[in-house]
Amino acid sequence: MLQTIKNAFQSPDIRKKILFTLLLILIYRIGCFVPIPGLDVETMVKTTVANNDFLQMLSTITGNAFQNGTLFALGIVPFINSFIIMQLLTLIIPKLEKLNKEGEEGRKKITQYTRYVAVLLAIIQAIGIVFAWKTYIVPIFGDSDVSEVFTMIFIILILTGGSSLVMWLGERITEYGIGNGTSLIIFVGILSTLGSSITRAAFVTIPAQVTATTPDYTGIWYLAAFLLLVVLLFAVIIFFDMADRKITVQYAKQIKGNKMYGGQSTHIPIKVNASGVMPIIFASSLIMFPQMIIQFVGAADSKFGLFWTEWFGTNGNLYSVFMFILIIFFSYFYSQIQFNPDDVARMLQQNGGFIPGIRPGRSTSDHLRRINNRLTLFGALFLGFIALVPTLVLQQVKGFATLGFNTAFSATGLLIVVSVALEFQKQLESQLLVKNNKGFLK
Repeated sequence: MLQTIKNAFQSPDIRKKILFTLLLILIYRIGCFVPIPGLDVETMVKTTVANNDFLQMLSTITGNAFQNGTLFALGIVPFINSFIIMQLLTLIIPKLEKLNKEGEEGRKKITQYTRYVAVLLAIIQAIGIVFAWKTYIVPIFGDSDVSEVFTMIFIILILTGGSSLVMWLGERITEYGIGNGTSLIIFVGILSTLGSSITRAAFVTIPAQVTATTPDYTGIWYLAAFLLLVVLLFAVIIFFDMADRKITVQYAKQIKGNKMYGGQSTHIPIKVNASGVMPIIFASSLIMFPQMIIQFVGAADSKFGLFWTEWFGTNGNLYSVFMFILIIFFSYFYSQIQFNPDDVARMLQQNGGFIPGIRPGRSTSDHLRRINNRLTLFGALFLGFIALVPTLVLQQVKGFATLGFNTAFSATGLLIVVSVALEFQKQLESQLLVKNNKGFLK
């Protein structure tokens, strides 16, 4: 990967894209530290976020922007929820499905609709956040009820504008930068939270334990065990992310004029984890959305709120089961979007290709569909295991909780970090390949 980055910086065009991406990420991180006027942040952090697992998870995804009450407190979450809604509606509403099949122009219209829905969700979530933060609002236009209302409207506008700006930054990274802007923003947020937790454990919590009246050195061993767990998970994730099934394809010989074409053998690679980290992001966002609404409208103590928290909340009895089922569902859902066996079979037949032992046409598409479904199931089980098991282990062991790793290590944490890093490398390699091919053609 280091060699890929080195080669990328040697290319002026790709270097500009990397620097542009870093500049936008820097702007995003600066926005995560710009406080919203009219909030008593110190009291809010100690009472609201510190004692709520859901808000801690939301703060982790936003790079601590939420718990600090900053400009980008909502982060990219409304856009992700909007993207999920639009993808599901595309399969249900014929007009949207038709637009999706119209090519680039149709997808641009769907993207525009996604932006509108994201802004609407941001407004709804911002209103909920303001009511959740109501006791910590300090009126900035005077000490009257009217001033408090105007302050709340002011905060709603800031939160909505901040979320829209994050969405815009992600799209600019995708369009003019390296690519995968949304994933990179989540990646930066989680990496910053995890990094700050490790730093705090190494330089604050553990030294305090060692220098106490009764020295305790177990924190050092827990930190070493955590780092070892991270390395092992990195290795497992990379192994599964790079794994694929190669389907052999043979092309028949064709004579055109005085030349013979075809007669060669190649393969179709089908990845085990073709969906990457997206099923976990989708599942986490979907399971967080009802809890977010319950929390923000102040219904946490209602019967439905208590029921949802007990069974489907962040640490609820059925949270892991529900999360696991959603990961499998979105793995198949995203796989159907990415890989269409009918289109692949049609393309092979049109170009004189066939899979040895399989008849062209319907039989080929059925064969590819069976293989893809099996690989998707295996990949989905892997995603569910990686997303839940390490997190559950860290939540159960008190030593990890003392160091703060139980909150920093979210269900999506390491998988997002590794997957986005690998995708970043692939983006650089593909752009280097295109650059070299252009130079060769010239």
